[in-house]
Amino acid sequence: MESNSFGKLYLIPTTLGDTEPLEVLPISIKRTIENIDYFIVENEKTARAFIKKISSKKSQASLNLEALNKFTEPELIPTFLQPCLEGKDVGVISEAGCPGIADPGADVVRIAHEKNIKVVPLVGPSSIVLALMASGLNGQNFAFNGYLPIESGDRKSAIKRLEKLSKDTGQSQLFIETPYRNDKLFAELLKTVHPHTKICVACDITLNTEYIITKTAKNWTNEKIELHKRPAIFIIQA
Repeated sequence: MESNSFGKLYLIPTTLGDTEPLEVLPISIKRTIENIDYFIVENEKTARAFIKKISSKKSQASLNLEALNKFTEPELIPTFLQPCLEGKDVGVISEAGCPGIADPGADVVRIAHEKNIKVVPLVGPSSIVLALMASGLNGQNFAFNGYLPIESGDRKSAIKRLEKLSKDTGQSQLFIETPYRNDKLFAELLKTVHPHTKICVACDITLNTEYIITKTAKNWTNEKIELHKRPAIFIIQA
């Protein structure tokens, strides 16, 4: 079969929390979901709920869902694209935000390119980009570092390394933490970085409780914030 007769792989963003999908997603997401029956998802239950919320008339029985997460056997991933090779479109849905960005969806996208399957990214919210937009920090030169080490000593070393990199290059450094460890990470940040280093805390992005503030580490010491179990992005710039 020629590659131009293959189905396409659509990367379908979801909401970043419990908001009405069409308040933060374009109508093209709804149209795309209504035309696809094959999906690659992180969690079947939440993916079905999202699909039902954005397209209530779509038949749940027609859905064919494959799970792509840390438990997925790598050798199974190429089989998820078999519908594309048969001319059918497939959608990738993340648990939150954009597939392929801090998300296991990148694995299936890489294989799609290897198989000459057209990849179509759709517009939607990315907490990383939205946090950087609202931070006032360097949006010309930045890096997303994922999760920092859990162990306190290693985490402190990582923070110092990123702060030095920011100071030497002007690069904004972005990272995240498991929500129930946010407060511990934030306390470590304030103890570790230089008092004049800027820190942006961006949590609950696009939700009614959205909180995005940038201050120096010194000025943050006068603030009391509660970040426990709230999805957050942290950005530092020395």
